[in-house]
Amino acid sequence: MKKVISMYLFKSLLVAISTYSAIPVPQFEWNERNMKFAICFFPAVGIFCGAALWGWFALAEVLAVSSFFFATVATCLPLLITGGIHMDGYMDTVDALASHQPRERKLEILKDSTCGAFAVIYCGVYLLVYAGLMHELYTANCVLVLCPTFVLSRSLSALCAVTMPNARKSGMLCAYTKNTEKRTAIISLLIVLLISGGVSILLCPVIGAVTVLFAVVSILLYHKLAMTQFGGVTGDTSGFFLQICELACLFGAWIGVQFV
Repeated sequence: MKKVISMYLFKSLLVAISTYSAIPVPQFEWNERNMKFAICFFPAVGIFCGAALWGWFALAEVLAVSSFFFATVATCLPLLITGGIHMDGYMDTVDALASHQPRERKLEILKDSTCGAFAVIYCGVYLLVYAGLMHELYTANCVLVLCPTFVLSRSLSALCAVTMPNARKSGMLCAYTKNTEKRTAIISLLIVLLISGGVSILLCPVIGAVTVLFAVVSILLYHKLAMTQFGGVTGDTSGFFLQICELACLFGAWIGVQFV
């Protein structure tokens, strides 16, 4: 019995990694059993992102690279690991919000595969701000406090996906969460959330605390925006939140540096 349960959990883990990253893993069918706990393992992708940033920081210190080059690579790493799936959601959501159309039309824009001008503009703005903040944190030698935030942001995003109403009755997020064991998912995600936030604070108490605070503020603002503008969450808005949350963590860490 334990072996069977372990196999189901392992398949759920691989489903989460294959869905939300570009990491090559075995593929499994999206059936009820494999999807039951898949959302619980979404934060696991953040471990790869955090480990990559940690490894790049260590290598950069050995090679004595410039802060500009460090920030450039550090900005690219999450996009390369995730395959840009969350940035795609960010861009689609920005397009929908910039349209200033009624809710139903916004939801249609989210499904549109065409990339609008606002999506390109705000993607560029996002990457520039992200790289700039990463440059500042590398200069201040405070990059490592960010490593757990990749897990933190995914825990918050998954919690929203499980607890908030789905704006559409179809789509990837709906298919991903409809068979989820919600009580188990919420408990496990809260535990991961507390651990990842705690690790950030342990790495640097002041900077870590401000970083976590900014992540909490970002989810509160996202909740209001998603409910007001879309009537709930979708896969695209979840990606949008994740990107905004990670940027908020960067900004929070930078603010924290000013107090140290």
